[in-house]
Amino acid sequence: MKLAARVSRITPSPTLAMTATAKAMAAQGIDVVDFSSGEPDFDTPEPVKAAAEAAIRAGFTKYTPSSGIDELRQAIIDKLQTELGLRYEKPQILVSCGAKHSLYNLAEALLEAGDEIIIPTPYWVSYADQALLNDATPVLLPTREDQGYAINPDELQRLVTPRTKAIIVNSPCNPTGATYDRRTLEGIAEIAVKHKILIISDEIYEKVLYDGARHLSIATLSPEVAAQTVIINGVSKAYAMTGWRIGYAAGPKDLLTAMANIQSQSTSNPCSISQKAAVAALRVGNPFTVKMVEEFDRRRKVMVERLNGIPGISCRLPGGAFYAFPNIRGVLGRRGPGGVLDSPTALANHLLKDAHVAVVPGEPFGSAEHIRLSYATSMEAIIKGLDRIATAVGKLTP
Repeated sequence: MKLAARVSRITPSPTLAMTATAKAMAAQGIDVVDFSSGEPDFDTPEPVKAAAEAAIRAGFTKYTPSSGIDELRQAIIDKLQTELGLRYEKPQILVSCGAKHSLYNLAEALLEAGDEIIIPTPYWVSYADQALLNDATPVLLPTREDQGYAINPDELQRLVTPRTKAIIVNSPCNPTGATYDRRTLEGIAEIAVKHKILIISDEIYEKVLYDGARHLSIATLSPEVAAQTVIINGVSKAYAMTGWRIGYAAGPKDLLTAMANIQSQSTSNPCSISQKAAVAALRVGNPFTVKMVEEFDRRRKVMVERLNGIPGISCRLPGGAFYAFPNIRGVLGRRGPGGVLDSPTALANHLLKDAHVAVVPGEPFGSAEHIRLSYATSMEAIIKGLDRIATAVGKLTP
């Protein structure tokens, strides 16, 4: 069978693939410490589960409007107004089957052959592949670890062409945990407005911040910037609801209408029960999030301290999200039982095979010098896993 050419442009999600491999090994009785999973290890809050149970018992199990129920869209509008001071109407809000689905709807509605989309690196693995699936060209904008992964406006400007359709802003960032300050966002916004480039602001980790930091959405800089921005968010990370699959987009009415039309012909509506649960999460879930982030903060400090204690590895303290992104430059080139470890993928495979620790290599994120570890797991697992990594790295030979 001849498949569509677009299929050959992409690969399966490496984060999901590594998580699946770790789970398969665990099912075989192997004691694997899994640092690959990009989801909170906390249970969904009880009020959220209660709202879902009530929806089931009330028979709320039928089709809903494809763009989402009015109650949830209003809850999203209220959240954006209360927390960010941004005003939207319901036609500007689309509820989808997760933030990844929201991004894909956006790519389908916006991109076509010849278009370019600027993606700062390191980047979340699906940004580039979603562009490729929609015939566009990802243009990678390197950022520097020693500069906190901030976007340099001059370097951004040099990448802008008449074909540039959008730029992605992900703060806090997966995989680096970096956050953008106001000055960085203002530099991005100035260029985007000047060249009429759409800003795609992925804010899924907005509530997972540390050291007293507060989330700053680029859309809040001015009405002009807001008019050229699509905010992507959801309930997965903040409320431990990854499996409920509810994400949303907020932005210009004509673009959101196009995205809604596409969704109506693909998935129809998001799960009715999950939508009721998401309303509860947005209305009463913040106390849960605060406690969860406090625990993530403890784990963050332990993981980063332990990583920095391993010769050849260095790790910045992330300002947000729940990932450590250690630089492994000092380990690359060493030799293990299977040969020279000359890449993050080689090291990740070695750690999984010989140490039974699952991490995600840096190449799919746009880095040849890093691996990603999630600390959305227990402190016990963090200590055990880092012990194993330290031992495995210590056995490598020059």
